[in-house]
Amino acid sequence: MLRRKMTDILLEWKRSPNKKCLLVMGARQVGKTYTIDDFAKKNYKNYVNINFELSKEKKIIFEGDLDIDTLLIKLSAHFSGVKFEPGKTLIFLDEIQSCPGARVALKTFTIDGRFDVIASGSLLGLNYKEVSSYPVGYETAVWMYPLDFEEFLWAYGIDTKVIEYVSGKISNREELDGSILKKLEEYFRLYMTVGGMPEAVNTFLSTKNMGAVLKVQRGIVRGYMNDIAKYLPYSEKQKAQSCLLSVPVQLSKRNKKFIYTEIESKKNAGSRYYSGSLSWLHDAGIISFCNNLQEPALPLAANRVLDSFKVYMKDTGLLISMLEEGTAAAIISENLDINEGGVTENAIAGVIDRKGLMLNYFEKKGRLEVDFVLNLGGVATAIEVKSGKNKQSISLDTLMSDKYKVKRGMKLETSNIFTDEMGVEHYPLFASEFLFPESVGHL
Repeated sequence: MLRRKMTDILLEWKRSPNKKCLLVMGARQVGKTYTIDDFAKKNYKNYVNINFELSKEKKIIFEGDLDIDTLLIKLSAHFSGVKFEPGKTLIFLDEIQSCPGARVALKTFTIDGRFDVIASGSLLGLNYKEVSSYPVGYETAVWMYPLDFEEFLWAYGIDTKVIEYVSGKISNREELDGSILKKLEEYFRLYMTVGGMPEAVNTFLSTKNMGAVLKVQRGIVRGYMNDIAKYLPYSEKQKAQSCLLSVPVQLSKRNKKFIYTEIESKKNAGSRYYSGSLSWLHDAGIISFCNNLQEPALPLAANRVLDSFKVYMKDTGLLISMLEEGTAAAIISENLDINEGGVTENAIAGVIDRKGLMLNYFEKKGRLEVDFVLNLGGVATAIEVKSGKNKQSISLDTLMSDKYKVKRGMKLETSNIFTDEMGVEHYPLFASEFLFPESVGHL
C-alpha cells in the first residue's frame, strides 16, 4: 500500500474539535477513494461508503427533505447493518459531483455534528447549476494530488533517515554527499518518468517495466478524454480534447507561452473560443496555469497578466506519455535536454503547485525570461530551471541586478548545493521538493 500524506491530513481533521464536513478534491485516479476508504476502515467503528457513480440508486437518499432526522431514516433503511453511533461513524460520499443533493446535505451534517462526513469528487464544477445551495462555511476543502517526490521515495523504499539527511542539507544550504546526490538525481529522473499517479507507481514498483507503466499512463489520458466526451456538451468536446492534446506541443516550444491559435492552427480562434474548455481541464485537476508578470515584484497577484500564461500537466508522467516514443528512456538515461526542457520545467511546476504556491513566470519582449517567480516568505524569488548542460542564466542575473532588485535567486540544475558570487543559490532539481514551504492540504 502506498503511504500518502493525505492520511495525516485526514487524521488531523478527525482529531479537530467542532469539525466541518471534509471535501477532498482532485483529478481522477490520484488515490482519493483508496486513501479515504483505508483511513475509514482503520479509524472508525462504523462506516458507510456511497459511490454515486457506482451506486446511482443511492441518490434517492438525498432527494426531498434533507433534515438530519429524515436523512438518518433513509440511510438506516439502505444500510441496515450499520449502527449510526455519534462520534464513532464515518459517512463517505464518493464522487459527490454526481449527486447535487448530497452536496447540499453537507450543511445539514455539519450543523448536526454527530457524524463525521467526508465527501470526495473529481469534477466538482460540472454540475454547479444543479446544486441548489452550496454549503459555504459548512465544509473544509482540501486538494489531493498525484504522489509528490517524497511520497515516491517512500514507495521506492528509501529510508526516512536518508530523506531527513537530504532535507536538512537543503534547508541549511550545505553540500550533499556525492554518492547520495547521484542516487537522488537518479530517483528524480525516475519520478519524472513514472509520475505520481498511484496505478503507474504501483505498476512500476511491481514490474520495473516502463512499457507497462506507459500503458497505464496512456490509459489514464484516455480516461480524461472520455470524461470530456461524457460531461461536456457536443460543441465543447473537440475544443477541450484539442486543448489537452496541445499541452505537450506547446511545452515543446522554446517560448512555452500557451498560444490559442496554435491549438488547431485556427487563425481566428482566441480566448473566446477556447478559454472555457481550457478552464474545464483546470477545474478537473488535469492542468495548471502559470501566469506572466508585468513586473517580478510583490504583490505578485497584482502583477499577473491574466491573458499571458503557460499551461502545465499536473502529472509529468502523463505529459511524457503524450510525447513521442523514447522520451522516457532518454530522461532515465540523463538526456534532460530532450523536449527543450519542457519536461523538467513541468516537473518543477508540479512541485510548486502541490505546495500551494501561486505559479508565475516573468517574460519581457522575448529576450528576458525567468521560469518561475514565487513569493517565498515575503520575498520575490526568481527561479531558473536548467535541464541540460547549459548553465548560463542571463535573465536570472538581470533580475538580480539593480534594475529589478529581485532579492533572491535560485537555479535548479544538475549540480550540488552552493551559492555563487552573485548570491544565486544552486540546487539539484530534486531539491525543489524540500525547498518550498508546504501550504496545501493542511487544515
